[in-house]
Amino acid sequence: MRRSQENAFREFAAVRMGHLFRSACLLTSGDTHLAEDLVQETLGRMYVVWGRSSKLGNPAAYAQTVLVRVFLAHQRKRSAGERPSDDLPEGPGASPQGDSPLRLTLLDALRKLPAKDRAVVVLRYWEDRSVAETADVLDVSSAAVRTRSTRALARLRALLGDSIGELSTH
Repeated sequence: MRRSQENAFREFAAVRMGHLFRSACLLTSGDTHLAEDLVQETLGRMYVVWGRSSKLGNPAAYAQTVLVRVFLAHQRKRSAGERPSDDLPEGPGASPQGDSPLRLTLLDALRKLPAKDRAVVVLRYWEDRSVAETADVLDVSSAAVRTRSTRALARLRALLGDSIGELSTH
């Protein structure tokens, strides 16, 4: 890669890393270590295609797409061998002193959603993407995105119940 392209990539990575990390934290339900790995994998893949301007019309949007696809690929790999347990002493990355009860409750609820439903919620409501953009990122139909959104929001409401109102007033 030429020096000017490398400098442009470094600048892009420095500017977007924080946003990618926040999105990755939501996708991983607060697992900051996995979120860091996903961001590094995303930036690595971005570096490989950085010189191909035809693929990178909007590098920020492309990076978000890569991040979600890396997350979903990781979930597929993990589901083949690992079996998570609900009996852990603390959630990943949990810091009881620094995190608000609302944030911890929301991350816990997100953690209980299937990976694709979680990806839809993050893309639609955190990234503020349209149904069509979300469908494109996930490589599914718009109807599938609407169905997953409805199902995921209903599940979140059931998981959070009335406790969300109590937590948001503190």
